[in-house]
This record gives sequence, structure tokens and C-alpha cells, in this order.
Amino acid sequence: MPRTAAIIVAAGRGLRAGAGQPKQWRMLDDRPVLHHTLAAFRAHPAIDEIVLVLHPDEIDHWTPEGVIRVPGGDSRQASVRAGLKAATAARVLIHDAARPLVPAQVISAVCDALDGHPGAAPGLPVTDALWHGAEGRVTGLADRTGLFRAQTPQGFHRDAILAAHAVAPEGSADDVAVARAAGMEVAIVPGDPVNFKITHPADFARAQQMMEQRMDVRLGNGFDVHAFCEGDHVTLCGVRVPHDRGLLGHSDADVGMHAITDAIYGALGQGDIGVHFPPSDPKWKGAESHIFLAHAADLARKAGLRIGNVDCTLICERPKIGPHQEAMRAALAQILDLDPGRISVKATTSERLGFTGRGEGIAALATATLVSA
Repeated sequence: MPRTAAIIVAAGRGLRAGAGQPKQWRMLDDRPVLHHTLAAFRAHPAIDEIVLVLHPDEIDHWTPEGVIRVPGGDSRQASVRAGLKAATAARVLIHDAARPLVPAQVISAVCDALDGHPGAAPGLPVTDALWHGAEGRVTGLADRTGLFRAQTPQGFHRDAILAAHAVAPEGSADDVAVARAAGMEVAIVPGDPVNFKITHPADFARAQQMMEQRMDVRLGNGFDVHAFCEGDHVTLCGVRVPHDRGLLGHSDADVGMHAITDAIYGALGQGDIGVHFPPSDPKWKGAESHIFLAHAADLARKAGLRIGNVDCTLICERPKIGPHQEAMRAALAQILDLDPGRISVKATTSERLGFTGRGEGIAALATATLVSA
């Protein structure tokens, strides 16, 4: 199967969207528009590579790890060319950053059509009557037969569209226009009304309403315990904490990270760590727990979900957790690709009751919220 890259074009200024920062950086729900767009492609199993084309002044803005960032040009066509040159995959999907609600099925349809065509793009048949007008009056009618409203992502075989862009005059309406000018065949696949382009100020409220209508919220809980054993430290939420005992376990016995991982698996309906990494498999003996947590987070992305927040409570008499809380939050944030403000790590005792109260081990309870990407 040929590799596929998504090229997200986000170098424009978006002046029609009103005053303030460019529309791709304005907030939609609780994240910038661009982050929603990136999440849709990062979650899709057919996308192997993401190239993000940014305005040169914004090239250092935060983006998720693994995204290739390149500076754009003076026009959309120049920006697309920069993205095409940076991509390494045989196929490319070129997408407007201002279409943050692109459904997975639209991405899939474009990818599938590229199996039999050099180009493919989503479109919606025009169903409204079309008028010609001047000076506020209707001057004529237009035939809507065979007309479609163009959407993105517009997909192509990379070498072919790169060659087409090399000779295309500036001012082409979109990448399909560039392809057609070069004689390329472009298949039309079904678009989706929610995949509209944010252009005017009122479009933000429209996008917010659509997001609320399709919102999927899931909650998962995780619980884990590990007994103390000989050792000189414990690993908790990815941080090595000096202690006069260690924790007994098949892996590194990071009880906090195990509870968080199980909470994410639970929200996905995917069982627990033991299902994905059986303790009977010697391959996982002594494994670092960030492997398990990263796997759970990746499953969430592939399911079209993102982690809303994580809350972990460590239950023990010793060691003291307070001095290490911020380091734990930072370690988890890096693994989960999540803002530290969405991660809580706290500790409590069991008032000397039970095995934690007797100092025999540590327990952890975690909750994770997943929401639609």
C-alpha cells in the first residue's frame, strides 16, 4: 500500500473572518481551529505523514510531535508547492486548515479513490437554484446541472500534482483546477455538509454548534496496586522517586501510569494492560510503562478521540509525592501529547488502614475523559 501524506495548508491570514489573529489560530471549543484539523488526520489510519504549512511568522507555534512544519509562500499555490516538496509519501491529501470538522469517511473516500485515479476530491451536488444578479436584482438564472461545491482534502499522486503545480499559473481556484489544467483526471467522491470552510465570523458559532451535536464523551477508570520489594527507588507516573524500597511487578511497576493506562483502555472499551501486553509474555518483563500509556493514547487517536483530561490519585504512606508532582505531570504530558493543565497527580494516605496503611505497597486510582477529536 503506497504511503499517504496529509498536507495541511495553514499559512493564510483569513481576513474575511474578522479582526484578530488568523482564523486557524482562533479558539473553537477549547482548542485552536488548526488543532482540530490536525487531530482529524492524526487519528486516521490511512495517513502516514502530516506536513503542516505555516506562515513564516508562526513556524514556531506549538504543534503535535511528529508533524513536519514548513514555511509557506506568498500565495496558497506557493504554500502548497512547499508542502508537496516536503512530503515524502507517494500520495498526498491537500487540506484547508479552516475545515476542522472533516469526517473520517471523507478522508477514507479520497484515499480509496486514489487507488484507481490520479486525483480525487470531495464535492457536494448543488441543490439550490442559482441566479445571476447585479445591483441587488436578479438578472438571470443559471443551470445547476452537473455543478458541485468543492471541498478538501483533495488527493493526488504526489509526483503528478507536483509537476502540475510547477507549470500552473498563479490564481488557480484550488488544486483540482491545477490538476485539470495539466490534463489530470480527478474523481469526485461524496463530501459532507459539516466539512465546510470557516470563512466569516458567524462560521465559528456554526462550527461550534456542529461540534456539540456530534460530541462523543467517554469516561474510564483504572485501578492498580503493587507491593513493595527490595530496592532503592520507585517509579511513579514516569518519575524515579528515591525510596528505601522498590515496587514488585512484571514491568517497571509504575502503579500510577498503569492506572491511567487502564482508565484510557476502559474509556475505549479495550480491556486493560494485560489484554494488550500479557504478563505471561517475557518480552514485557521489566518494560517501561510509557510504552503501555503511549499505546493506549494512540488507540484513542485512531478511534477519533482525544484525551480531555487525566486525574490520578496515588495512595501510600511513603514516599512523599508532593515534591515530585510537577515532574510527574510533565512526564505524563509529554507521553500523552497533552497540556499539563489537563493532568492532575495527587496523593493521599489510607489513614494507616489496609495494606497501604501498613506500608506494604502503593495503590493508584485514575480517571480519564475522552472526547471527540
